[in-house]
Amino acid sequence: MKTIFSKVKLKGRQIILLSVLVLFAAVAEMMLPSLLAQMINSGVTDSSKSTILILAAVMAGVTALACIVNFLSVRIASRISTDFSAALRGQVFEKVQSFSAAELDKFGTASLVTRSTSDITNVQNFLTMLLRIGILAPMMAIAGLIFSAATGGQVSSVLTVAIPVLLVGCGIVILFASRYSIKLRQKLDRINQLFLESLEGVRVIRAFNKQKAESNRFGKANTDYAATAMTSGRITSLLLPVINVIFGVTTAAVLGLGAHYVETGAMEVGSLVANSQYISMVLMSVMMLALVIMMFPTAYACAGRIAEVLETETSIQDGSFSFRERPLRSTVEFRHVTFAYPGAPEPILKDISFETHPGEITAIIGGTGRGKSSILKLIPRLYDPLFGEVLIDGINAKEYAVDDLRAMIGYVPQKNVLFSGDIASNLNFGKNDGTEQDWQAAAEIACAEEFIMKKENGYHDRIAQGGTNLSGGQRQRMAIARAIMKKPEIYVFDDSFSALDMKTDQTLRKNLKETMGNATIIMVAQRVSTILDADRILVVDDGMIVGQGTHKELLNTCPLYREIAEIQLGKEAI
Repeated sequence: MKTIFSKVKLKGRQIILLSVLVLFAAVAEMMLPSLLAQMINSGVTDSSKSTILILAAVMAGVTALACIVNFLSVRIASRISTDFSAALRGQVFEKVQSFSAAELDKFGTASLVTRSTSDITNVQNFLTMLLRIGILAPMMAIAGLIFSAATGGQVSSVLTVAIPVLLVGCGIVILFASRYSIKLRQKLDRINQLFLESLEGVRVIRAFNKQKAESNRFGKANTDYAATAMTSGRITSLLLPVINVIFGVTTAAVLGLGAHYVETGAMEVGSLVANSQYISMVLMSVMMLALVIMMFPTAYACAGRIAEVLETETSIQDGSFSFRERPLRSTVEFRHVTFAYPGAPEPILKDISFETHPGEITAIIGGTGRGKSSILKLIPRLYDPLFGEVLIDGINAKEYAVDDLRAMIGYVPQKNVLFSGDIASNLNFGKNDGTEQDWQAAAEIACAEEFIMKKENGYHDRIAQGGTNLSGGQRQRMAIARAIMKKPEIYVFDDSFSALDMKTDQTLRKNLKETMGNATIIMVAQRVSTILDADRILVVDDGMIVGQGTHKELLNTCPLYREIAEIQLGKEAI
């Protein structure tokens, strides 16, 4: 809780104004029982109609004023909590944007979604209650005790027993309920995870007729969450009966003791009525405070989960080397690089060394799961190597500011991601101020111009979330065009041509070769036909480079490459 309040400050002026309004409302409500006592003692007992009317008018005015003040205080409390949660949600978003792939893997998408939505909402609701009731209830309780002692004398002594019993009873219930707060958040993460998986994989689920299996899997998680929530709810539900019993017994004791004092002449009827109301206010204040406290365990658990995100430092830190002082241009070098994913038992890459040169195409090929894509992820520093160095333009990548480093690189990941909007806005991810001429030039190189112009609105045609209204090949060409818009010094293509037909693949690579200039292209490919003209081919197997050279050279020097080529192209074609 402390962490999130240190990250997002509450507005002091609003807090002061709210406190003043709440104090005013508390004073106004405290006046009502006293006015009622005067009405009974002076008006009813003495049969003074004028006194009754005057006091009734004053009570009505005080009540109306208290209602207005309460309305204003609720609005201010809601504004404070809403602004706080909005600022907190913004900080969480910015923090997540700074995470490396390692931190994203650590938390998981579902958990991050829960923390930035449901958890922040819980904290917001608690803060609203705290600002409103958390300030009002103590004031009402203290003022009620003072007025009760002043008007009721010994009758108010009942509270010395009732309040401790009420606090102990509420405390026990809250203590047991708090144990389930973190469990509930974790189980909610699991539900969100399964839900997101089912949405992303809905086509696969349907294709394999696994709707029932996935429903069962989700049902188990949902049942598990419901069972935990039910247990927590049963414990929490005890709070209201406990409060009602204590409230009823206390009221009966006050009225019984007060009736005795009225009968003996030690207390007036009006004073008894006023005192009973004051005692009710005290008990209600304690009860409301108990309800706020009851929300605390959940809010505290949620705040801790949010703080965990905010306090996590990315493993990818900025270097201090000046971007403009690079000794080289458009070069990438791996020097004895070893890399393992966080938590993996063994490295996925082992002692990788190679060098690229400006204007050349370096291709990487090998079996599935052998480390090809992992090599590419180290270039824009999505991860950092365990050992060795990745040099960009002759400088260790760690020495650059991350933004400067990634500004040099046009990265097309294996899983193409398009954003909701239109074609133009997606292309402008590569160049913020891109014009239609820029879009056309990039689309033409990426062989995307033809299908874009067939769209009803051309470059302003709508793109659904994730690009689901485009085919796989169209999404790949859009992703490549986006990278071309950037005009980077280094192109990184992670199996970015796999969904293209042979003709489009060939044309696109030809266009890139003609327009790349002194830029470097590093690509992972599954098809040998895609890399025949590459200046350098790296053959990767079991995390190591087992062959390096041109197509012709590798046919003679690398058995694994020759095997792949023979399977794909046929022996007669080699």
